[in-house]
Amino acid sequence: MPNRYVIGIDLGTTNCGVAWADAGKMDDPLHLPEVQLFPIKQLTNPGEVREEPLLPSALYLPEAKDFPEGSLELPWGAEPGMLVGALAQKRGVERSNRLVTSAKSWLSHSAVDRTAAILPLNAPEGTRKVSPVEASRRYLEHIRKAWDDVNPEAPFTEQQVLVTVPASFDAVARELTQRAAEEAGYASVTLLEEPQAAFYAWLERHPDWRERVKVGDLILVIDIGGGTTDFTLIAVTERGGELNLERVAVGDHILLGGDNVDLALARVVEQQLAAKGTKLDMMQFHALWQQCRVGKEKLLEEGNKAADHAVTILGRGTGLVGGTIKAKLAREDVERTLLEGFLPRVGSHDMPQRQRRVALQEIGLPYASDAAVTRQLARFLRQQASTGEQGSVRRTASGMAAPTHVLFNGGVLRAKMIRERLLEVLNGWLSEEGMDAAKALLGEDLMHAVSRGAAYYGLARRGRGVRIRGGVPRTYYVGIETAMPAIPGMPPPMKALTVVPFGMEEGTSHEYPDREFGLLVGEPAEFRFFCSAARKNDEAGMMLEEWKPDELEELAPVEVTLPGSAGEVARVSLEAAVTETGVLQLFCVAKDGRRWKLEFNVRERVA
Repeated sequence: MPNRYVIGIDLGTTNCGVAWADAGKMDDPLHLPEVQLFPIKQLTNPGEVREEPLLPSALYLPEAKDFPEGSLELPWGAEPGMLVGALAQKRGVERSNRLVTSAKSWLSHSAVDRTAAILPLNAPEGTRKVSPVEASRRYLEHIRKAWDDVNPEAPFTEQQVLVTVPASFDAVARELTQRAAEEAGYASVTLLEEPQAAFYAWLERHPDWRERVKVGDLILVIDIGGGTTDFTLIAVTERGGELNLERVAVGDHILLGGDNVDLALARVVEQQLAAKGTKLDMMQFHALWQQCRVGKEKLLEEGNKAADHAVTILGRGTGLVGGTIKAKLAREDVERTLLEGFLPRVGSHDMPQRQRRVALQEIGLPYASDAAVTRQLARFLRQQASTGEQGSVRRTASGMAAPTHVLFNGGVLRAKMIRERLLEVLNGWLSEEGMDAAKALLGEDLMHAVSRGAAYYGLARRGRGVRIRGGVPRTYYVGIETAMPAIPGMPPPMKALTVVPFGMEEGTSHEYPDREFGLLVGEPAEFRFFCSAARKNDEAGMMLEEWKPDELEELAPVEVTLPGSAGEVARVSLEAAVTETGVLQLFCVAKDGRRWKLEFNVRERVA
């Protein structure tokens, strides 16, 4: 049965997860099909294939003699020159200059060519490199093949597939994620925001959610993964006498996460070793970094009361055993680093600090300059932009967004101590302004919530389950040049066609077949776009011939050269769609079947 299964994929910075649901079992009106996790087959050691709950987002580029011949075979064959997953991550600790990680963060880095073969940055001269798009493709391709190996009767390409992306991804990063999926052999794919997916996972686990939240509540989603931190606000509203959920604010893509904590802990242990006369080389330090990650997770496990975690680093000389370096990661160092460095108690007006920067720098990711997650949160709540009416977001007297509930997501937040400190700081801010404390929404598998929520959303798209709404916050227009005789010194008058009316739901579209326009192709041309927060009643397809100066705001123009014969003016009609990730797609459709697409973001974001 085509599209029998709904497959949700968390394409993570550090790990990828997969969940699925059998949409063929949607006959029961009282129960949704169960969302289940999909274990992913991968190499864990040379010649050893195992099913693991997550696929590390690690790509290793081996040399010919790195592994014994035939030891990299997977059930569906070998991938020449490429190794993905657990073994890639493990071998990359030893040879970091052949390891590609954080591909998703590179996809969001607008200062580099994201399609160029630039990774690993520190690869030796003459070594093969890959682009962030290709690395992402490899992870997605591995997942497709792992699914087909287990489900040959239900080919992956015939199922409904959803892939999650950070809410803060720009239009280019979303487009490149889509391209990576297409190159990985995905027949079609829907993109979904990660924080929304995490909240969908909570909805899936709590069918009684309407009894847990009420109209006027504001839910803060805090997502801290291995490499990134994201914040989102979801408001509980009322429509037609029923509770609804509306995503009202999205924060910036902050490159700050568990990797930063692990690195900080590795530096602490490195300094302790240096004080005893032991100096680590770069390879040993990378091994220490990975061991500190494991040690941190062990020490922060519920019920673990150990004072420290043993760390062992292999020596580099011929006397390998005798040269072994031993150290300890102390619990007090973990707690001090986390609470004082990454989660300090700060005021709600304390903004992230900007460090003085050196003029010449290595090419790399734009990491957050301030590692204090609490200051990043203060900035988000102070500067967030509502996408609904001003009154739809619960606020303090000073204007700070005032959440009533907090949903945690991401592997870092599995640690109770971290969740408690974030709640303590947030509720301190609310208390100072006479507001009630926010409550945690509990009960989720933080490592798999995003993939589970994506699968649930796939069911919701079929009419089952609850959908989070995120109506467009303004009305959007495209400029239409008036056909008039030229006048010296005066440009032709401009009209404005309403392509996205206020409140248009994400995931919907409009067509305007009755209106035809001339489209200049084959040479550079400029598209002019406008938006309005004041004109909320303009319907899709409405043409404005004049407007007051303060009613419309012109956006940055888009200059493109569309494919076609130079100077050709094609007769086209327009179609407009707003995707689930907040991108306006404007299609120009010619009678001969040709289609041209433009897109830009229509979602407001933290400044």
